[in-house]
Amino acid sequence: MSVEPDSGPYDGLAPVLRPVRAGNGFEEALEQILQVVRLGLVPGGERLPAERELAERLGISRVTLREVLKVLQDQGLVESRRGRYGGTFVLPRTDVGGQDELRRRIERVDIEDVLRFREVLEVGAAGLCASHGLTGERADRLREALARTQDAPLTDYRRLDTLFHLTLAELSGSPSLTAQYAAVRATVNDLLDCIPLLVRNLEHSQRQHGAIVEAVLDGDADGAREMTREHCAGTAALLRGFLA
Repeated sequence: MSVEPDSGPYDGLAPVLRPVRAGNGFEEALEQILQVVRLGLVPGGERLPAERELAERLGISRVTLREVLKVLQDQGLVESRRGRYGGTFVLPRTDVGGQDELRRRIERVDIEDVLRFREVLEVGAAGLCASHGLTGERADRLREALARTQDAPLTDYRRLDTLFHLTLAELSGSPSLTAQYAAVRATVNDLLDCIPLLVRNLEHSQRQHGAIVEAVLDGDADGAREMTREHCAGTAALLRGFLA
């Protein structure tokens, strides 16, 4: 059932808030609400739509929505208030420590170009690995790279995540692809360093990593490409939400 926006301050949200795709519900919902906040569609001090309305507009559960709102609260973008006139309120924009540095680091980066190139390389690498088949020591290397990420502490996760994707690129058998991926991944990591590590996103990424490895080792090239494309889209949604 679609929900018509309430009259008043929420009328302008319709172009931004739309049902998310099933594969990356948390990430895409976070991206959209970040857009609402960063575009000033709900001014500082005003209240976001009620949880029920937001969840229905986005096509996600209220549990997932609350996790999204918790991230925004942790980042100092919104606050939750209880009581009859409670809800989730957008906090006035301030130049929080680190914002100037963040902008300096990304102002010369074409984020969309980086994200598209990263997707092309990762999807291609996964498809090549599955098409050529990984057996023996090469299959073991991919399994080990995946295993290292599974119980990694947050402080070490991005390094091990990078090694997992670099391993997949190397196993594709194309040194040129591997070199290009290493270069673009360095830029992606610079962007990732500008946003918070989100436990929900990392858990989701790990499930996608497992599905990619399973498809590759099963020789399912189409499945490997599709899951990798979905995985890249989740990261892209977060980066666009926080940085665009």
